[in-house]
Amino acid sequence: MKNITGTMEKKTVEAEELGNHIGENVQIHGSIYKIRTMSDFAFVLLRTKRNVVQCIYSAEFSGFSLSEITEESCVIVTAHVKAEERSKTGYDLQMIKIETLSWPEEPSPVVINNKRVDASMETLLNFRPLTLRNERERAIFKLQEGITCGIREFLKQERFTEVHTPKIVYAGAEGGANIFCLNYFGKEAYLAQSPQFYKQMMVGVYERVFEIAPVFRAEKHDTSRHLNEYTSVDFEMGYIDSFEDIMQMETMMLRHVMVYLKEQYENEIRLLNAKLPVIDEIPAIKFKEAKEMISLDYRRPVKDFDDFEPEEERLLYELVKQKTGSEFVFVTHYPSRKRPFYAKDSGENQEETLSFDLLFRGLEITTGGQRIHKYKEQIAKMEYRGMNAELFDTYLMMHKYGMPPHGGLGLGLERFTGKLLEQDNVRLSTLFPRDIHRLIP
Repeated sequence: MKNITGTMEKKTVEAEELGNHIGENVQIHGSIYKIRTMSDFAFVLLRTKRNVVQCIYSAEFSGFSLSEITEESCVIVTAHVKAEERSKTGYDLQMIKIETLSWPEEPSPVVINNKRVDASMETLLNFRPLTLRNERERAIFKLQEGITCGIREFLKQERFTEVHTPKIVYAGAEGGANIFCLNYFGKEAYLAQSPQFYKQMMVGVYERVFEIAPVFRAEKHDTSRHLNEYTSVDFEMGYIDSFEDIMQMETMMLRHVMVYLKEQYENEIRLLNAKLPVIDEIPAIKFKEAKEMISLDYRRPVKDFDDFEPEEERLLYELVKQKTGSEFVFVTHYPSRKRPFYAKDSGENQEETLSFDLLFRGLEITTGGQRIHKYKEQIAKMEYRGMNAELFDTYLMMHKYGMPPHGGLGLGLERFTGKLLEQDNVRLSTLFPRDIHRLIP
């Protein structure tokens, strides 16, 4: 019998640690990213888990032939870390010997080791397992990791509890036809459109909760801003005084994320030339007033009195940026007929809800608001909408047995990442996109 001790011998160094080993021989593993052959030496770029490291091959100190290695081979390199003032890193990595762990069976169908992958979005996505190896492409999702890490760090500091809610559900939170139906052992079930019902329930348990998880929308949209599966950043908080508490919390959260990215993801920010927004204050404007402002300033008639057209979101962003300098804007008090049955109506105007969207650089990235927390009020709104309250017994259980005033939001991670990087299609900030055309890879 062999005992597993729970310890691992570290045989290779991390790329970030190389500067601590100047004058020493080290081992480092990775994939051969690119080979640049010169007259009597070669630069060999080694792709490690986060950085691309430049190694130098020369017959003077390398005990193997350059022909022994190929791009995308997985290798362990033994190298001498030599001090070099002319290098950006302060050292050169002289290759002494190499152990090849695997070789590619055939050349890559896409060139991935240039600064950018020069290919159509279709090719980029079709060959995703390869194109994500590009230094810039993978930086997108490392930065996206940073966004979620920053969000988690902030919410934990604010005493939120992370929860994990079901993705196979009995009823859709939003209702309508945009839900994926499935056969659940002979019963009708759905893929969750959001964790809405469950995160509200958990407010009665933990007061403040959050979840970062996939949600599913069976919308037949084929646009640059829609996906059928995306990652939703949700939080819900109880004992609020007003729905503005939720907007304040999101402003604080986004401000924290920007600081976190600057501190922890400098390399990715540089690679992607990301322009992080400065978040001091975020202006808020009522939906009706925003519509009127767009119509007046751009002399365009209002066609949809319940929601924004994509062009109106862009125009509102331009107006707000011009007037305030902010790249964000909260739009509040959406019409009640446009919002779900659990949205709390305004006491001043029953036709409006205590809800909001957050627009960033001309795109809606967040929807949130205050929820109905009183049982009779929730039943009344459901009956007014012609809904069968009996179908929502387990959801209404929390109302029946007491809930504090509460509210929350859902932020689309891919949309936020895409706008942060000023991309023109949300698929570019989605690891493996799922839309009406794409189910693989």
